[in-house]
This record gives sequence, structure tokens and C-alpha cells, in this order.
Amino acid sequence: MLQSYLFPIKYAFFAFPIAAFLFTLPFLIVQYRKYGYINKFRGFILYLFLLYLMNAYFLVILPFPASRDNLPMASGGLQLVPFNFINDILKETSIVINNPATYLHLLKERAVLQVLFNILLTVPFGMVLRYYYRLGWLRCIVFTFLLSLFFELTQLTGLYGIYRHPYRVFDVDDLLMNTLGGIIGVLLADWTSSLLPKVDRLDAHVDPAAKRVTYVRRGVAYLMDFCLWSLLQILLDAFRLPFSFLLSSGIYFMLIPYLTGGFTFGKWVVRIRLTRMGTNSKISLPSLIVRYGILYWLIFGMNQITSNIDEYISQPVSAFVILMIFAVNVAFFIHVVIYAIRREPQLFYEKISNTKHVVAWDSKADKAAQSN
Repeated sequence: MLQSYLFPIKYAFFAFPIAAFLFTLPFLIVQYRKYGYINKFRGFILYLFLLYLMNAYFLVILPFPASRDNLPMASGGLQLVPFNFINDILKETSIVINNPATYLHLLKERAVLQVLFNILLTVPFGMVLRYYYRLGWLRCIVFTFLLSLFFELTQLTGLYGIYRHPYRVFDVDDLLMNTLGGIIGVLLADWTSSLLPKVDRLDAHVDPAAKRVTYVRRGVAYLMDFCLWSLLQILLDAFRLPFSFLLSSGIYFMLIPYLTGGFTFGKWVVRIRLTRMGTNSKISLPSLIVRYGILYWLIFGMNQITSNIDEYISQPVSAFVILMIFAVNVAFFIHVVIYAIRREPQLFYEKISNTKHVVAWDSKADKAAQSN
């Protein structure tokens, strides 16, 4: 019996790194956008919640039938009689109602363990809803019921039509026990809340505007900017405009930040902006041209000439040029890695242009001044 539960849990842990990788980008975007920084405790709770949901879902769907063309279950896949588990316990166990000594054996019986596991399945769900999301009792109960209903419909539909017939029973008792588990989770959250950090106070003593702009944050912004910049370059190529790479990078990384006060779309999403060193005033266009001219027109721009360099110079010379460009790329990569490890706020082209990233968030001092 226990092995049937350990099997799905094992696969949930195996799949968790992939799910966590896919979850990280939206997690970072929401955290930067909503809170202005990454709180480690908040991240720990949310990743733990993701791991729990994966375990719960895998317990519901695994193991799979041997074939998609599975045979229908003799019971028809539906059990709609409430509290039918009591009859199962009485039939399948050696319990004697008027003999308490037989009660000790219940914890070893399949029918009893199934009820207990159905209750335990949603206890963490109720706890997280109550503690982290601070939902009221009624909403916690409703969401727990909906989660259980989702599980049961997953089973009833044969994993949404992947299998010809349901391979597990839609059981109304599971709905009741799962909902009870959520209620117990809410109770546990209320009882233990005094021992845990107050979620609504996690950011009480944090000023996001004073936070250092990390390279992870910049990387998230650049990932979104790269997608939009690529679309712009494709559009310019469609109109057969010359020097589309130089033109698109100039428009997106120089002109747009100048017009928006240091923002690109990616920077706006993660709440960072560009400014001059020593000031928070609007960044100038010459500063942006120097900053991104070095990065895109010089360093990245060199890579654009390698595609058809053989048409203009001899092969030995082109090989030497390509080798030099490759060396510049490696040197720039090493430069970025070293500065990221050292947490240096400015790369070399940022120091030359005298520009930096700052968190686009009103500081607590500014808010206090505005309120006065």
C-alpha cells in the first residue's frame, strides 16, 4: 500500500527541477513587479507549494494504465454515495464495533489508509491558502473543494481523453475527505501562525528603491527586450532597410529609453531604469548612444560581419578577423561572469558611459516627503 504512494512521489521529485525552471521566470517577473525585490522566504514558500502541488497531482494520475485503450472499470468509474467508505471499512477490515482492541489494526487496513491519505492530501493546500494567501475560511474551503473536483474530473475523463476509459474511480467520498483535509490545514495554519513570520510584514522593513539591481534582474529584462528587439529587426528586414541591426538596436535601446526616461519594455516590467551616475534625472541621448553603441554597434555588431566576410577579403585574413571577434566575445563573456560573481554594479561600457541601473520604485523617504 505504501509503495503505491511512494511511486508517484518519487516521480514528482524527479520532475520538480524542470517545473521549477519553467516557474522561475514568471515568479521573478511577478516578484519584481509586485514587491520590487526577491524575498527569500516568500520564494521558499512558493517553490515548496509548487513541489506539493506536483506531488498531489502525481498521486492522482499515477500509475498510468499499460495502454491508451484501457478497459472500462467494472464499477463504471463512478461512486456517488456519500460516506460509502464506512461500508468499505466494515467489509474489508477485521474491526468489531463492540471490541476496541480491534481498532488498533485499522491503521494497517487499505480502506482506512485510503481515507487518511485523502485527508492528508489537501492539508498543505489549506495551510498555504490560509497562511500565505491569507484567505478567509469560506474561500479556503471552496478552493480546496475545487482542487479536489479537478482531481476527480481528471480521473473521470481518463486524463482528459488521453485514455479511452477512466482508470480510477470518481468518488464523492474523496471530495468530502479532501475538503476535510483543507479545513484541517486551515486550522493548523491558524494554530501555528504565531510561530511563523507574518506574511503581511515581510516587506515592512525593506526599501526596494535602495536594493542593488542584480544581474539576474537585468537578465530577465533583457530576455523580454531581446524578443521585442528581434521582432523589430525582422520588421525592418521585411522592408529591406539597410543596416537593420544597427537601426533596430538604435531605436529599441537608445531612442526608446531616451523617450521613456530610461525604460525599455523589459526594464519597465521588472521595475528598473537607466540613469546617469550620481543623479536620478532623465538619462541623456548621448549617454545612451555611448552605452549601447559600445555594446551593440561595436561588440555585438562585429558578429554581424562574419556571415559574408569572405566576399570582401581573402580567406586567411577573414579567418584571422573571425578569430579576433571570437576572442572579443569570450573576453566579454568572462568580463560579465566575473562582474556578476563579484556583484560589481557596472560593466565596462557602463562605466565609460557613466550610466547605471536603478530600481524604479519610490523610496520610503520620498513617499514620506510626499505625504507631508
